[in-house]
Amino acid sequence: MSEELEAREIAAEQAYVDEVYVQLEASTRSARALAAEGRNRGKLEHEGGLVERDAMVFQAAKRIAQLDAAHEGLVFGRLDLDPAIDAQPRYIGRIGVRNEDRDVLLIDWRAPAAGVFYQATAATPSGVVRRRVLRSLHRTVVGVEDELLDDQVETDLPIVGEGALMAQLSRARDRSMHSIVATIQAEQDQAIRAPGKGVVSISGGPGTGKTVVALHRAAFLLYSDRRRYEGGGVLVVGPSGVFMRYIERVLPSLGETAVALRSLGEVVGGVRATRHDEPAVADVKGATRMAELLRRTARQHAPGAPTSFRIYWRDETIVLDPGLLGRLRRQLMSQGRRNRQLPRVAKTLLDAMWRQVTGERGRERGREAFDDDMLGHEGFVEFASAWWPPLDAQTVFGWLRDPELLARVGEGVLTREEQLLLTKSWAATSGPGELSIEDVPLLDELRYALGDVPQRSDDERDLDETGLLEGGAVDLQELTTISERDYAPGGLRWSPPTHRIEDDGYAHVLIDEAQDLTPMQWRMVGRRGRTASWTIVGDPAQSSWPDAPEAAAARAEALEGKELHEFHLSTNYRNSAEIYAFAADYARRVGLDADLPDAVRRTGEVPVVVGPVDDLEAAVREAVTTVAGRVEGTVGIVVPVARRSEVNAWLASWPEHATDAAGARAAVDSSVTPSGEDRIVVLTGLDTKGLEFDGIVVVSPQEIEDESATGRATLYVVLTRATQLLTTVG
Repeated sequence: MSEELEAREIAAEQAYVDEVYVQLEASTRSARALAAEGRNRGKLEHEGGLVERDAMVFQAAKRIAQLDAAHEGLVFGRLDLDPAIDAQPRYIGRIGVRNEDRDVLLIDWRAPAAGVFYQATAATPSGVVRRRVLRSLHRTVVGVEDELLDDQVETDLPIVGEGALMAQLSRARDRSMHSIVATIQAEQDQAIRAPGKGVVSISGGPGTGKTVVALHRAAFLLYSDRRRYEGGGVLVVGPSGVFMRYIERVLPSLGETAVALRSLGEVVGGVRATRHDEPAVADVKGATRMAELLRRTARQHAPGAPTSFRIYWRDETIVLDPGLLGRLRRQLMSQGRRNRQLPRVAKTLLDAMWRQVTGERGRERGREAFDDDMLGHEGFVEFASAWWPPLDAQTVFGWLRDPELLARVGEGVLTREEQLLLTKSWAATSGPGELSIEDVPLLDELRYALGDVPQRSDDERDLDETGLLEGGAVDLQELTTISERDYAPGGLRWSPPTHRIEDDGYAHVLIDEAQDLTPMQWRMVGRRGRTASWTIVGDPAQSSWPDAPEAAAARAEALEGKELHEFHLSTNYRNSAEIYAFAADYARRVGLDADLPDAVRRTGEVPVVVGPVDDLEAAVREAVTTVAGRVEGTVGIVVPVARRSEVNAWLASWPEHATDAAGARAAVDSSVTPSGEDRIVVLTGLDTKGLEFDGIVVVSPQEIEDESATGRATLYVVLTRATQLLTTVG
């Protein structure tokens, strides 16, 4: 009878879901027709037609993207209320859908009317009698899970299923994170719908859903104040490219596509770093004192630049010697960022040179003639260009490969041993493609220390007319001494830069795995969120940064003046109780001050410990074969950094049947995400941050613990990545 009842309920829900999809397709056709109409209006022979075309096509494209992204599991919830409140059921979905009469068929999960779907409990039903979750495969309803929240209301509503949350937790993992929009719990919903201003901090131990809750919060903010957040932009920052590709489907599946996803190696525009430095090097590059070293570097005399200049004019010898040039350089530096002084350079040099003109013949010619002669003199132009060249951050960062310059700017900042570590690290790098993840915030620090590079222009308009003042590229106060005769070398004028660092800001910044950010990374992301609201996700016990107080100070500086709203998640939905008990015991044994959430799911599968072993490869192969044969989803092989290439080579040499019948293999370079079909991947401890797998095989756990000052925290993270099976080998 129960099977017949479930079948009837599924059929009834399928009929409603089909109706919603019919309307969704009609809405898609309307959006495509609107886009076509917009393109046709662009054919009109006037500017207004082009503007109207662009607006219509843009809005239509956004809507089409939302509709296309929402197809999978479009309808996932139903609320049956007390008939005294509303006799009609309310359906909840990924986006809102109305029929042709404008009646609501589907309520967007972010709408206030949908809030009760997540907030109602048996203790506080809020008028909800039954809450139903629809489980779907593509467009087909395959199951329903009900909760009776108010048994005091007389109703004949049937109750079907064993609980939507437990069904979701048992699902096999693939290579992407999925939304939890159908199974958001009350404590998670509070964080998602928190106030939009200030900082929302979401903490909790492993498996509590911090990341996916934060992503749902981003979608909620975009829905609730689209003009602000879509106009200013939403930046989501995660620990690695592997992680960002893992979460990239979540927001589109919730109807949002206007979000920038960046790993810590991709925050700076035009730069993509994928490799980590060795822990000892990373600890130096991440420290706050690097900011002072880079400030000094940005003020250094450009290597190879001239140190003096001599010219004969109207019977007089004019000399710019090293002492005078040093004073002029300090004078310019005192007025602001280096590149922003470029429009002042010619005038500053000419002022110093004119003061040396004392003879009657030169004075009779006058200052204007003197300036014209100098600006037209090839030798002076070449000197000025070389003495104060426009500098980009990548060029100045390259200066640090010179041990002598590094020693000069590092005096009192870095020890000799630390300087040697950096010299070795930078010796083999020559371009942006060779930077490490830890180098990226250093490059960003230089960008802000140097300032934007203005452009040389042959436009003969005054500076005011170039828009340099109005565009905000240079502070007005910094330009008070600039006159219309301030030229770029060669007689050209300066015009605003093509990109301004002020344009780096966002309306909202979301930081995941925040406990791992170094002080220099906090400075980098802080610049993107000066006027933004923030969502910060983290667990201090999982931190890979060794100096917690230093990072806390950098975080406080980045968030200065913003109101803090704190939310704590206390339930571990990822790990089985058996796996998390093993990880929690390790955390207690090694003295980690860990937040230990309650695991709600039991499988009866206790972790397997293999070792010590004589043949590590054979033991690992046996463990991987066993785990891959027992789980349907993904398997992670987690290795010490020093063993990554070795284990990848093992995996590539094993027969297909030894690990996976489908022949899945890990990528040779684990910094690149394996293809979406690969079940078995090789990762280091840091690579696993934020990820989860059905099965985990940990290779040489003691080596993972020993490889860095925070190795114990890293190993704790690794032990909490598995949902079903965990094996340690070695």
